This record gives sequence, structure tokens and C-alpha cells, in this order.
Amino acid sequence: MKMVWFLLLMVFLNGVISNGVGTNVSSRPSVVNIGAIFSFNSTIGKVAKFALEAAVQDVNSDPTVLGGTKLKLRTQDTNFSGFGALMEALQFMEGDTVAIIGPQSSVMAHVVSHIANELQVPLISYAATDPTLFSLQYPFFLMTTHSDLYQMAAIADLVDYYGWREVIAIYVDDDYGRNGIAALGDELAKKRCKISYKAPMYPESSRDDITDVLVKVALTESRILVVHTYTEWGLEVLDVAQKLGMTGSGYVWITTNWLSTVVDTDAPLPSNAMNNIQGVLTLRMYTPASELKSNFVSRWSNLTSAGTTNRHVGLSAYGLYAYDTVWVLAHAINAFFNQGGSISFSNDSRLTKLRGGSLHLDAMSIFDGGDLLLQSILQVNMTGVTGPIKFNSDHSLIRPAYEVINVIGTGIRRIGYWSNYSGLSVVPPETLYMKPPNRTSTNQRLYDAIWPGQAAQTPRGWVFPNNGRQLIIGVPDRVIYREFVSRVEGTDMFKGYCVDVFTAALSLLPYAVPYKLVPFGDGIHNPSCTDLVRMITTGVYDAAIGDIAIVTNRTRMADFTQPYIESGLVVVVPIKTSNSNAWAFLKPFSKNMWIVTGTFFLLVGAVVWILEHRINDEFRGPPRRQVVTILWFSFSTLFFAHSKF
Repeated sequence: MKMVWFLLLMVFLNGVISNGVGTNVSSRPSVVNIGAIFSFNSTIGKVAKFALEAAVQDVNSDPTVLGGTKLKLRTQDTNFSGFGALMEALQFMEGDTVAIIGPQSSVMAHVVSHIANELQVPLISYAATDPTLFSLQYPFFLMTTHSDLYQMAAIADLVDYYGWREVIAIYVDDDYGRNGIAALGDELAKKRCKISYKAPMYPESSRDDITDVLVKVALTESRILVVHTYTEWGLEVLDVAQKLGMTGSGYVWITTNWLSTVVDTDAPLPSNAMNNIQGVLTLRMYTPASELKSNFVSRWSNLTSAGTTNRHVGLSAYGLYAYDTVWVLAHAINAFFNQGGSISFSNDSRLTKLRGGSLHLDAMSIFDGGDLLLQSILQVNMTGVTGPIKFNSDHSLIRPAYEVINVIGTGIRRIGYWSNYSGLSVVPPETLYMKPPNRTSTNQRLYDAIWPGQAAQTPRGWVFPNNGRQLIIGVPDRVIYREFVSRVEGTDMFKGYCVDVFTAALSLLPYAVPYKLVPFGDGIHNPSCTDLVRMITTGVYDAAIGDIAIVTNRTRMADFTQPYIESGLVVVVPIKTSNSNAWAFLKPFSKNMWIVTGTFFLLVGAVVWILEHRINDEFRGPPRRQVVTILWFSFSTLFFAHSKF
């Protein structure tokens, strides 16, 4: 009787499973299915394929990781197709897949993340680096690599370190490129720098399309070029630039980590490709040296030689992060089971309404333990071949860091490091983590770089543009005070003290400012400086130079520089040195002045004697006494104040 009930129960459960109502497996199954979607033949994908397979093999060979449970990895080749990536993700959702590694493209990560949110399947990517994927819109998407937000912060620090102020952004015009360049613009703004020109390119641009874009770039004034593209056609951009003469002296090329990935994966590059990238600065995701990393690097040649008959595949940083991604999943799945999680799936009521379609969307089911597995992934704290692995509160990895690479000769040279903790330094980041953070300008340091054209001196970063708009500067064409500003007769040129101050200030700027001086006035009558300032507000002039007084009503219309001419009256006299002697007191007056002064001296004395002689006893007596009295009275009258005589 018991056997009959047991058989009936098994038939009932099989019917439920076959009808798609639910699928329940034991809490610690023998096999756990995970998926991976990427382009096998891409620069990143061909490295990731070997790394993922090696990681699964290492996890399954260690029974202490999952307690006897094995990982079963199913990989799908998207073949560089966004639609293919979407379809492969949907196929994974039809099976009992608990997590998906990928997609490789940031563009497809945006699309597939919506599916992962709906079916609660964690999506973990080692290559999608779009900063906007960190948003709360994609809770089930995680990066096991560093976001481009940090890479753009490193580039902004490089620009500020070398004293440049404007850059040109050359990028692929999709979510990956636009969002990365938007992050670069924000980081540059923090350094009081900016993107002066954006040069977007179609994701599948031809060589002619690239040429058209770079010709426009060559006409601009900035020579600091930041290239943010894919590894598959980034070298094509530099090859076209070389043909246009844009990789010579005076130019600065800074690339995101796509170039270091190409160099690490496909080295040695052809000689013509190496010639095109001479003097370029690029970034490489930094992974500290460790025994785990050393052992994996030593195994790499054996791993790749068994799986390919083509040329050697080098190990890039993406390969290291792909390897660690599998280990992160393994530790998270183990924690998931330890917390009582079980692998079970249930139908999505919203998808059952689509039953009957040829796509069979109703076959996809929700992973009931998705939230728990997601939290287990976020709580992983381990050390992998890339170093310490731990997620922050914003779901990003801790300690983002990059190497600053300079391409020289037939290889590359590291000229420093960048980390979010201490900025630019020649000391490895793990050493600086043991010290208090110090991002002062005096602490930022890099080794000397060799720039395009084999230049050792840091390029100025700009030239006078061929298509830049000139600033229209108004200059009063006045009649008086021509020493301050005046028009050179018969020309459109101006001279004077104010013009000299203006040109001296422009020479101190680290970039070009094309301008044109335009006269304001007819040169016959003095123009109104208030009207000149008012025309700045109306857009007739961009600025004005001259001896323009700073008064209240003018300051309300425009900004003024600090005064460089003192107000008030001054006396300008020639300075002539002479030898001093006992008669130096006679020099202030001329000879005639002294004669007139002496004449009046005697005349005043005589008049007073005539008036006072008869009535004043002081003016009487011997003639000698009267003469002395007359002289003394005249002298005292000139140099003393008398209340009475």
C-alpha cells in the first residue's frame, strides 16, 4: 500500500514538472548550470574563453570550494552581433541557469540586464565597463572589473598633471562610447579642464568614415587626443592618423585600455602597427603581483597551446578578471547553499500570456533564489589572481587602479600608476594603501615619457586653429591719451600701453586665443566708453581693451580686470644728478629771481624806515644802526610771523 502511494506521488510530481508549474532541485545539487556569452574571436573573447574554461576546471577539481557540487559552464558565441547576444541570453533563461557571465559588450549589457531583472538571474560581466550600468536600474548586473568612470578619472589626472586644459575626444558613438566620454567630461571639469571638440564615429565605420572625422579633428587647435573605441578597430584610427600626419611631433595621443589589451593579446604587433602607436599613452588595469597570479601566468602558454592552432594568444588583464569571475560565482554559490538556498524556478505570470508564440517566451522562468544569490555575490571577500576582490556599497570593486603605459620602440614602458586612493605615482598602489591618502599636486609624479615624433619635451598641446572663431575685441579710437591706446595710421593695427598689457597676458595662456582688434569710434571725436561696454552685452564685441574707467554703471554690464593704471595726478620730472656744495641753496631760483627778491627785500625795508623813522625810536640813532634795523626787519618779515614789531 505504501508503495502505491509513493508511485502516485511520483507521477503527480512528474506531471507538475512537465507542465512547467515549477522545478525544484535539492538544496545541494551535483551540478549547477552557469552560462557565458561573448564573441569567441574578439580580442577580449579569445582570451576570456581560455580563462573561463581554466577557472571552471580549477573550481571543479577542488572539492572544498562547492562541497562536491560541480559547475557546468555553457558558452555561446555572439559573433559580434548584438542580436545574437540577446537571443543567446534568452536561451540561457529557458534552462536552469543560475547566473550568466557576460555580456562582453556594454551596449548589450543594457538590454540583457532588463531580462536579468525580470527573471532575477545575476548577470556578471568582466568586460562591460559602461559607468551607467552601476545605476539602480540594473540591480542584477555586476561588474567584476573596473568601471570606465575610474579610467576617465585617471585620464583627467594625466591631462591636469601635464598642464593641458583642452582635449579632443574620439569615440565610438554608442552607449559604451558616449557614456564613457560623458564621464571624462565630468572628471575634466573637476580639474578646470574641458573637452573642446567631440568626434563620434559610427560603430562600424569604414576607413573613409574615419578619415573624414580625423580631417575635422586636424583643423582644431587642441593636440591632446583621447581615443575611446573598441579593440577591433582602434588601431585603424591610429593608422589613418599616421597617414594624415597626425602622429608626429606636437601631438599627444591618450587611449583607454583597449590599446594595452591589443598589445598584451596580439604581441608582437606588425611593424607598421607599432610605428603608428609610438609615443602613445595608454592605461592598463593594474593587478598586483602575487603567487596566485604568477602561477596562472606560468600556466597560460599550456592553456592556449592546447586550444588553438593559430598564433600565440597573450594574457591580458581581461583574462585575469574573467578567471576570477568564475571563482567569485563559485564562492557565492557555496555561500548560497550554506544559507539554505535551493535552486528552484517558477513561471512568470506575465510571460504565460505569450504562450503559443513561435519564440516560446513562456518557457522562461524566474529563479526563485536570485535575490539570495545576488546578495551572496556582493558579500564575496576573496583574493584572486587580480588581487583582493570585494564589492563596495555601489556594487563596484574596491581599489580601482591602472598602470600608465608609454609605447616606445618595439614594446611598452610603464611610467607610473594611478589609483583612486592616491592619484598618479611611481610607487605601486598596494604600497600607498598602507599610508594616509595624499593627492596634493606635489605628490603626483610620473617618469618621463617619450612623445610622438620621438620628442622628449612635453608638448604644448595646442596650435593656432584653422577653423577657430576669432574673438572680436573693441578698442576705442580716440584723440586724447594716445599713449594708452592708439591706431597706427594707415593700418588696422593698434599700439599703446593697454595693447601691450593685453598681448602680454595672452602669451601666458597655455592655449591659443585668436582675436581681432576692431576700432570703436571715428578717430576724430572721443567715443563713449560706456557705449563700448554696452556693446559687449549685445554681442557686437566679445571684449574691450583700453583705458576704460571702472564705474558703477559699467560694472553692471561687464566684468573688468584688476586695474593696472593708478588713478590720480602725478608730476613727472627729469632726474639729473649734480655735485652738492655750500651754495646749493641758490639753485632752486634762477639769477633773475634772486635779483628781484633782493630788490624787494631792500624796497620793503626802505618804505618801512620812511614810515617809522619819525615816530619809532627803534629806527633812530646812528646810520649804521638804522641800516641794520632796516635789513633785519625785512629779513624777519619774510621768515618769521610777527604779532607786533
